[in-house]
Amino acid sequence: MNQEEIKKILPHREAMLLLDQVEEENGEALGQYKVRGDEFFLQGHFPGNPIVPGVILCEMLAQSACVLLAASLTQGRLPVYTGLNNVKFRHPVRPGDTVITRCRIRRQKPPFYFAEGTVSVDGRICVTGEFSFAITGV
Repeated sequence: MNQEEIKKILPHREAMLLLDQVEEENGEALGQYKVRGDEFFLQGHFPGNPIVPGVILCEMLAQSACVLLAASLTQGRLPVYTGLNNVKFRHPVRPGDTVITRCRIRRQKPPFYFAEGTVSVDGRICVTGEFSFAITGV
C-alpha cells in the first residue's frame, strides 16, 4: 500500500509519516522509506555527516507493525509505544538510502501488542529490536 492507503490506517501525517509503502506478507509487515536528505530529523544530526537518528528508525518499525493491526485501528483508536527492548544499532542510515523494515507480532494481549523487527539497507542489517505498543482510545 502507498502513503495514501497507509493514512487510512495510521494517524501519522507529514512530517512523521515515515513509510513510503508497506505490504503484509506471510504475517510480516514489509515497509520501505527512501531517505531524501531534507527530512527535519537530519537537520543538525549531524552537520556535514547526516545520519538518521535511531529513534526515527525505531518509529519506522512501529509504523510498519501497525499495518498488521489495521482491523484494530478503527476510528478513534491510536497505536502508542509502550516499550523498546534489546535494540541494537549496527550500521548508520544516511540520505539516499532506502530503508526496508521487516516486523512481526510475536504475541498479543489486547490492548497490548509485542513485536520484533529489523531495519536494513541494501541487505545490511542496521537495527534489530523488540518493541511493544498499546492501542488506546482517544
